[in-house]
Amino acid sequence: MANHFDLEEQEQIEQLKHFWNTWGTLITGVLVVIFVGFAGWNGYQYWEKRQATQAAALAHAVDVALAGKDAARAGQAFADLKDKYAGTTQAAQAGLLLAKAAVDEGKLDDAKAALSWVADKGDEGYKALAKLRLSAVLEQQKQYDEALKALEGSMPESFAGIVADRRGDILAAQGKQAEAIDAYQRAHAALDKGVDYGRLIEFKLNALGAEPTVLAQAKTSTSEKQP
Repeated sequence: MANHFDLEEQEQIEQLKHFWNTWGTLITGVLVVIFVGFAGWNGYQYWEKRQATQAAALAHAVDVALAGKDAARAGQAFADLKDKYAGTTQAAQAGLLLAKAAVDEGKLDDAKAALSWVADKGDEGYKALAKLRLSAVLEQQKQYDEALKALEGSMPESFAGIVADRRGDILAAQGKQAEAIDAYQRAHAALDKGVDYGRLIEFKLNALGAEPTVLAQAKTSTSEKQP
C-alpha cells in the first residue's frame, strides 16, 4: 500500500516538473510584469500626490505674496510653478490670480504674459477663462485685432455665449456696429433664457439700436396679427 502511494506521489511530482518545465518561464514572466506594473502604479500615484502637494504649496505662496502686495515674491513662486509643475491645476489658478492682481495695479503687460501662459498650458476650462480675460486686457490696450485673435481656437460649448459677448464688446469698441450686433445676437441666443446675463446683452443691443432677434420676431408677429 505504501509503495502504491509512493508511485502516485512520484507520478504527481513528475507531472508538476513537466508542467513547470513547459510553463514555468512564462508564468514567472507574467508574475514579474504584474508585480512591476503594480509597483509602478503605486509609484505613479505617490509621485502624482507629491506633485500636487508641492504645487499647492507654491500656489499658496503666490496667494500669500499677492495678499501682502509682494509682487516680486509672487512672481518668483509663479515662475517655480511654471518651471516644475506646469501641467497642474494649481499653476493655472496661480496664473489667473497673478494676472488679476497685475490688472488691478495697471500692469497690463504682466497680466498679458500670465494669461498667455495659462491660455497655452492650462486645461480646457482654464484655457478658456484665460483667453477671455486676455481678450479683455488686449481690448484695454486698444489692441483690438489681437483681442479678437485671443478668442480663436476651440472653446468648451458652455462658453459660446460669453465668447460671442466678448467679440461684441471688441467689435463695438472698433465702431463696427453691424458686426457687434450680430455677435450680441449670437451671445443672447446661446444663453439660457431667464439668465440675468441675457438682460445685459439686451441692454448692449438696445444701446446699438437693436434688440434680441427672438423679441424682434415676436413683436413683428404681434403687429402682423393686429387689424
